[in-house]
Amino acid sequence: MIRMNVSYILPFLLLLVSFSSCSRKYKIEGNSSVTSLDGKKLFLKALQGGQWVTVDSAEVIHGLFSMKGPADSVRMVTLYMDDEGLMPIVLEDGKIEVSISNTQLTAKGTSLNDRLYEFIEKRNALELQIEELDRKEARMVLDGANLEEVHKELVQEGEKLVKEMNAYVKQFIMDNYENVLGPSVFMMLCSTLPYPIMTPQIEDIMRTAPQEFKQNQLIKDFLSKAKENKQLIEEHQRMRENAPAGDSRQ
Repeated sequence: MIRMNVSYILPFLLLLVSFSSCSRKYKIEGNSSVTSLDGKKLFLKALQGGQWVTVDSAEVIHGLFSMKGPADSVRMVTLYMDDEGLMPIVLEDGKIEVSISNTQLTAKGTSLNDRLYEFIEKRNALELQIEELDRKEARMVLDGANLEEVHKELVQEGEKLVKEMNAYVKQFIMDNYENVLGPSVFMMLCSTLPYPIMTPQIEDIMRTAPQEFKQNQLIKDFLSKAKENKQLIEEHQRMRENAPAGDSRQ
């Protein structure tokens, strides 16, 4: 029987582990056409324990900046200038190309960043179509169309676009339940609400969500607050319904 000398093999295996863990690195190559950013310092920050913690930083010199470091795990971070959050970035293995202009912010070059910014671009395009409806109504009326008919037509068009956008957001989150994009976009959706509350869209998303998604700390906190708010709203409604007619508290 052939016997192998473990004392020779062990250092080799440790070396392989070392190489594999060190090989996963992120490299951000950024360019900016915004002249006011020149000389400014940009920060990558991650939300940890309810606080924004700096992960990396770089100075913008002649419109260029770069950052690099280990990518032992995939995580969502935000690019900051001072205390202003500029854009989300997925910190993952590979070269991430960040572009900043007055009209657009993009991070591309790696799998999840490509997916994230394709989603953002499409959602923004749908949002622009919805915003354009008011201007479209004014133009059509100025061209002599009947105001009531135009308004009815564009209300229907707006409802269709909102439904399409909501369905797109929901499907994106569902398709990414098990990576950082799902929880992150879910929290972006929740941040557009005036306060934590369960909407039909959010209830729909949670109905099919796997346990890992539901156990995300930010999502757990949101759901807990949404439940509390629902109870407060229901209690307030009961008080109004039971109040005597003419009660000044109504």
